Amino acid sequence: MNLLVSVRSAEEAVAALAGGATLIDVKEPDRGSLGRADAEVIAAVLRTVAGRRPVSAALGELADDREPDFFLLNYAKWGLAGWLRQADWPDHLLHAAGSLPPSCRPVAVAYADWRRAAAPHPADVCAFATHSKWGAFLIDTWRKDGTTLLNWLTLDELRHFRDRCRAAGIPIALAGSLSEEQLRLLRPLQPDWFAVRGAVCRGGQRTQTIDEGRVRRLVELLAEPIRAAIPTS
Repeated sequence: MNLLVSVRSAEEAVAALAGGATLIDVKEPDRGSLGRADAEVIAAVLRTVAGRRPVSAALGELADDREPDFFLLNYAKWGLAGWLRQADWPDHLLHAAGSLPPSCRPVAVAYADWRRAAAPHPADVCAFATHSKWGAFLIDTWRKDGTTLLNWLTLDELRHFRDRCRAAGIPIALAGSLSEEQLRLLRPLQPDWFAVRGAVCRGGQRTQTIDEGRVRRLVELLAEPIRAAIPTS
């Protein structure tokens, strides 16, 4: 299992790298769950990482209808808030992905709180990702209000998504205001990545700066052996 850390600056990327993050994601948390950072910030993070780790970027909501800037990213993703009643969202998502450079893999994002985001159901987005053989499937929360992934989806539901992705050979990432407590509960699912920001920021607040020590603590947690549950008689 790997740790994806979302950063909002080159300085935060330095802290995330020093703490052992295996994937650096660029976003602007003041602009929403998948808030798009300014082009200058994305470029600065890429220069700082300098190929030492893969870099992804949040490109906002698909409804923003803005062409992506050309960057040598490894992954890029859009949110689907507002697309619930538009049956042609897969076509629009494929069109957006077609504007990415060949080296950049698109990520299909499902919102666990899909109803209040007016987004497609996570099962539909997962089916799209596995059928289209996209670069990865991410489950996140749309509104950052103190609720977490596990307030919206059960472990059994998440296990189902993991199994579908694994059968299709698609990496899966779990996000959604995950704290150390939630990571402990979710670790047995063994997704390809856990994606965090608030959990590795000072004071546990996603609008604060990345804390290298918090990153290192979660990296160490994910490296711990997963002990099987003791059967009961």
